[in-house]
Amino acid sequence: MNGLQSNSVTNLQKHDGTDSTTQHGTYSIGEASKMIGSNVKTVRYYDEIGLLKATSYTEGRHRLYTKEDIWRLQLITTLRYLDFGIDDISKMISGETPVDKALDWQIESLETQVSTLTNMISILRQAKEHEGNSLRYIHDLVNARTIRREKRKQFINETVVASNFLDGIPPEWRTSFLYFFNKYIVNQVKISAKHTVAWNELQELICDPLFIADIKNDAEFLFFNLIHRPQLDAAAWVKRLEGIHNRLNTALKQKLSADSPIVQAIVEDMAMLYENSEQSMGKKDFFRIFAKHSLNPTTERIERFITLCSILSPQFHMLSKGNHLLLQGIQWKLEHM
Repeated sequence: MNGLQSNSVTNLQKHDGTDSTTQHGTYSIGEASKMIGSNVKTVRYYDEIGLLKATSYTEGRHRLYTKEDIWRLQLITTLRYLDFGIDDISKMISGETPVDKALDWQIESLETQVSTLTNMISILRQAKEHEGNSLRYIHDLVNARTIRREKRKQFINETVVASNFLDGIPPEWRTSFLYFFNKYIVNQVKISAKHTVAWNELQELICDPLFIADIKNDAEFLFFNLIHRPQLDAAAWVKRLEGIHNRLNTALKQKLSADSPIVQAIVEDMAMLYENSEQSMGKKDFFRIFAKHSLNPTTERIERFITLCSILSPQFHMLSKGNHLLLQGIQWKLEHM
């Protein structure tokens, strides 16, 4: 990798006929973009979104990049070539996401894309065999393979009943527990070929008894404590929860940190959601239970569930990112209590 960086610098020096490194030790945004085989607009965009800020500026406020900056730009370009998203790259570079885990996620994502393309090719080849009526055949075949909203609802209802997953939970709270999943996944209207592949895998995962056990262990930390003596009714609780997630989305857009006053205010309000009328579970209990729960690592099945749901719905992806920020905020709170 250092050799790649060195070659890029040498090539630029030959091209310009100058020794920029010897004279200045830094490179303009135009020079940097040439070295990584990109353009000024892209490099400027990386700076604006905070993915890679320029190390310094000229007196006229023009960006200047060091050799290390050039290497990081080359790395970003390579990861973009491998179809990594900007957010994923940012987390890898910052160390927020371990590289091995990011690679696993990307492999899974690309495997889903391969399955999607294979499915689409199969449809087109079958349609080609029906000369004279290919378009209608494509429509009928896609229609038959697509699992519509009513079927998705039926599948979830039957799976929940068969698994005894929500036994013991009052009926009015069962819908609340599945609120975001129903809103963003089950009731989703637009389904593409990629969505169909993800949904088919999601069905298999949901039917896995080990996944149900994972969900129960994950849910017990909060929800199963909530339903004993809730302070709010189910509808009011969901409305408050949705408001919290809207605030988390805003915090994400503003790139606020977990220790920021705004995120910490959201953490406090989240804890208040789990207080009940008899105060058998107050804020201290909430943080105590979370501390115990936080020791349990997220299983591969839960992580895959989140990935598949994120493929199916950008809104669910934002929900997942918001939850991650909330958990970071709670962890910060625990460390400073």
